[in-house]
Amino acid sequence: MKKFDLYMDESSSVPKYIQIVKSIKSMITLGKLKYGDKIPSINNLSAEYYLSRDTVEKAYTILKKQGIIESVRGKGFYISHHSDLSKFKILLLFNKLSVYKKEIYNSLLIQLEDRAEVVFQVYHCEYSLFKKILEQQKEAYDYYIIMPHFKKDCEQKAIELISQLPKEKLILLDHQIEGINGYFGSVFQDFKMDIYLALKQLKTKLEKYQKLVLVFPFHSNYPYPEQILLGFKKFAVEENFDFEIIPEISAERNPIKGEAYVVIEENDLVNLIKKTRQIKGLNIGKNLGILSYNETPLKEVLQKGITVITTDFSAMGKLTADMILSKEGKKIKNEFKVIVRESL
Repeated sequence: MKKFDLYMDESSSVPKYIQIVKSIKSMITLGKLKYGDKIPSINNLSAEYYLSRDTVEKAYTILKKQGIIESVRGKGFYISHHSDLSKFKILLLFNKLSVYKKEIYNSLLIQLEDRAEVVFQVYHCEYSLFKKILEQQKEAYDYYIIMPHFKKDCEQKAIELISQLPKEKLILLDHQIEGINGYFGSVFQDFKMDIYLALKQLKTKLEKYQKLVLVFPFHSNYPYPEQILLGFKKFAVEENFDFEIIPEISAERNPIKGEAYVVIEENDLVNLIKKTRQIKGLNIGKNLGILSYNETPLKEVLQKGITVITTDFSAMGKLTADMILSKEGKKIKNEFKVIVRESL
């Protein structure tokens, strides 16, 4: 049981049972009590604070009617998750909006049920906006869930800012950036090894192609982790594949037979498919391969199915919620998988 500091003013004209109600509500609002915390029994509170049993019972009856506390037969009284006062207050900061981020968000909320009040903000990989959002109500939240993707020139400043947050309140998602020390929660992708191991798994399918082409959007407003480049190069060099890295599927770029493309952004995927259809003799999955990052329902049906390598975004949201509900920070490598379809 948490330390229970009940404030009672003996000189006040406010009835003692009302003071008990207000004091417990105040402890919840200040974060000293949270959902699931056990509070003293009627007899124990009565004895410790020299209050009559009837006074404490009257206060607890009011708190139960208001949904602030609930009793569990044979165990005692607990702070109820049905109370707005007992909900976890969470600041959720994403670097951008996307179908994948929506999946994380929905999964998080479903797992938390009605036990949290989530304030959702998008900072568009801009440090100045990130700083402004974070500093507006720095002490107002029980948890800060941050997806830390920043432009290279601002990454160190962002690390320093994040490092100022209480580590017991911090959960980082998706990107494991170096330089933040201490015991905090994290559900991350290993961008280098994820793509490397995925390509290893697909090696027999890739061997029918003469060249691997990674379409990596270097100049995107929403930068991607450079570890993807390292993992791709590691595989290509180790397995003796000819390879090329390009920033986009431009108007000048024409795919040719024997190439297998690894595509990150969906507009590049669309442009690649359109160009392939326009060039006689090209056949996706036969003499031109396509491998796409991140699963979406559309990729399941597009071109009889696009092969994807993807993290489990739903699991990322669920694991984050589980950390909050268990009040236990962990560092968890999120699942990464290959879904083989006709495009490879």
